[in-house]
Amino acid sequence: MGGNNMSQQPKCEAIVDSSLGQELEKDECQVLTSVMKVRSLNDGEVLVKEGDDDNTLFILTQGKLVVSSEVEGKQTAVYTMKVGECAGTRAFVDLAPRRATLTAEGNTVVYTLEPSDFESLLEKHPRIVYKVMRGLFRLTHMNLMRMNVETQELSNYIHKSGGRY
Repeated sequence: MGGNNMSQQPKCEAIVDSSLGQELEKDECQVLTSVMKVRSLNDGEVLVKEGDDDNTLFILTQGKLVVSSEVEGKQTAVYTMKVGECAGTRAFVDLAPRRATLTAEGNTVVYTLEPSDFESLLEKHPRIVYKVMRGLFRLTHMNLMRMNVETQELSNYIHKSGGRY
């Protein structure tokens, strides 16, 4: 990466369009982006690996991220993230190891947020911290609901087929 560094400052539009920043006002968003960084990935580049002790929160702003997990010894794609979606909410909130591997598909750009940088906003900007935490909570809740639905569908499928293969 060389030349113009301005493009490497996170843009508010991408944050407000994301599932995380929907409640943020423009000035609040600018405060948040001031503690965030931009990371560019090439096709096939791994952002994080399952089991990593990395607690960064990611917002996908360009391209795609393939979420994969090890199933019976081989990496299996579980989900493809779309622009505006967040990854790493769980690692970010409870500092747990990564539960999945994230790999770029095509040229991909993510905005990153470290827990310590986020916490640095607490004293001066508690409202922003509150709104982002609320966004995280909503996201986690939505993910749980989606997983419950998928589990239910899977369970219905197994019972309907009567366990015959």
